[in-house]
Amino acid sequence: MFWINLLAICIALLTVFGTLELIFITLGGLFPMRKLEKIRAAPKSLAVVIPAHNEEANITRTIKSLQSCDRPSAAVSIVVIADNCTDNTAEVAQQASAQVLIRHNEQQRGKGYALDEAFSQLLAQGIEAVLIIDADTVVERNFLQASEAKFCQGAEALQCRYTVLNAQDSLRTQLLNVALLAFNVLRPRGREGWKLSVGISGNGFGLTKNTLQTVPYTANSVVEDLEYHLALVRANIKVQFVDNTTVKADMPVSGKGVATQRTRWEGGRFRMMREHIPSLLFHVLQGKFRLLEPLLELCLLPLALHVFLLILLLPLPFLPTQLYALFGLLIVIIHVLIALWIGGGTLRDLQVLLIAPFYILWKLMLLPRLFKTARKNASWIRTARQSDEKIKDDSERS
Repeated sequence: MFWINLLAICIALLTVFGTLELIFITLGGLFPMRKLEKIRAAPKSLAVVIPAHNEEANITRTIKSLQSCDRPSAAVSIVVIADNCTDNTAEVAQQASAQVLIRHNEQQRGKGYALDEAFSQLLAQGIEAVLIIDADTVVERNFLQASEAKFCQGAEALQCRYTVLNAQDSLRTQLLNVALLAFNVLRPRGREGWKLSVGISGNGFGLTKNTLQTVPYTANSVVEDLEYHLALVRANIKVQFVDNTTVKADMPVSGKGVATQRTRWEGGRFRMMREHIPSLLFHVLQGKFRLLEPLLELCLLPLALHVFLLILLLPLPFLPTQLYALFGLLIVIIHVLIALWIGGGTLRDLQVLLIAPFYILWKLMLLPRLFKTARKNASWIRTARQSDEKIKDDSERS
């Protein structure tokens, strides 16, 4: 019995900090968003940077989405950084009237390297702020104006809502949309509610010239956005949430495409946990309490694994951990339901949660690949999407 109790306590310890983080950010997400006043002039020049690796099928749609936005007061340029492309991404982007930067470096492959190259060239041209979106993205019409307004309110870095464009294509994409409503809407909104840095989601974020000069974009891991956000927090630069605009991106439909994407995202996250949790804990113990929430956020395991460990506690005959597991599972349910409410979820989104147990089992089967990815350096492996052929056909007809 002693060893069973010890096992239950160890499993509970793996999840307890994540449970505390879920409580914290869920409560924060219920706070009303603050209305901030304009405190400085808009940036005179704003570049929207689109890192692209073999995106000829999607890039025109993304550029046209930006061109259809309501115009801000800043002069806007659309810049595509075509990184190690073997297709016609650069040519297609030029035909769509975007500025194109071409990068070839077989030794340094990855989105972080591409962004660093683009930022260096744009800063040399005098650009005052940048917005970053992925090459498979459609932005909301007010994206540029809402981002500019946040810069005018004093933001040195910002992140807007980031959700799924093709949520209705399959049960997988619909379930992923629910996950992103929690991860990319409720969680940053919750951190904004507590006046904390909201994090960077890799798509739909922005940085000022001052931020890039203070913290150069040298992040080059598989999850360079998470790595860069940790660098910003260490430098005491806060990312603010733009809750009134959204970017939406295509997600893979096939099992192979989903597996590739999830192992890259979550394997990279495991790597960041291994590399940064010890140092963050050390700094928190030294009194740098602004690093406490990023530490808790890193301690929160992928939600499927977090839920699995809580369920694993239920049959272990140790009452304290059984009660804790029930409480932890209740927190997860509340967190997801509030994410659907805050994010504008539908009844169909609620219904798709019925397949969540099968999704959790599938995620557990990916664990060996996740841990393998966590040991790798950054690489840019493009995820195949069902929309590629359709978009390509539409572009050829237009």
